[in-house]
Amino acid sequence: MRLLVVEDDPSLLKIIREVFNNEGFLTDGALTGDEGYRWAAQAIHDLIVLDVMLPGMSGIEVVEKLRSKSLKTPVILLTAKDAVDDRVAGLDAGADDYITKPFAVSELLARSRAVLRRRGTIENDGELVCGPIHLIPTRREAYMNDTSLNLTTTEYELLEYFVCNKDQILTREQIFVRVWGFDSNSSTTAVDVYVHHLRKKLGDEGNLLRTVRGIGYLLNGDSDV
Repeated sequence: MRLLVVEDDPSLLKIIREVFNNEGFLTDGALTGDEGYRWAAQAIHDLIVLDVMLPGMSGIEVVEKLRSKSLKTPVILLTAKDAVDDRVAGLDAGADDYITKPFAVSELLARSRAVLRRRGTIENDGELVCGPIHLIPTRREAYMNDTSLNLTTTEYELLEYFVCNKDQILTREQIFVRVWGFDSNSSTTAVDVYVHHLRKKLGDEGNLLRTVRGIGYLLNGDSDV
């Protein structure tokens, strides 16, 4: 899974990213509200950890702008212990949870898992499931029922993105940025090539991965369709 951390304290930003990296997340970081919004607007993250007090756009303004554009990526706000008004405003703006500074990293991880469970992204055991497909993010392993799919790193990242967003249309551009990154020398044609590889490895369930003509792809969450 992929996480965006927006925090203007470089040391705290580094710590939070390292904590989530150790949990199997890929992480991106931003030091200002404007930079954070530019990242968040790409709609390639599964979770955003967002400080309220930021240079430029505030964390609350970032949430408001994301929600006004119907971007539903879950957000956990980082707030000062006595900033009750900020917490209320953030939740009213569309944030999913908040945590007050200073905080224990174990609490941040627990709240993150809780938000992802509520959103239906992960199961209670932390696995990702779509019909007979299940993934173990901490080990980056993928299975069809009990049989390993033996995916390459890129194939795993691609399948994980689809499972995290099952029943949602993902554009080729979103998929490319999520899996290959802004700085990749590849092109969006790589998406089509790897979707083809992934369908072959999914075998009889490859039809769950549908082409949306002229837009991108969708992983159907109903294995009977």
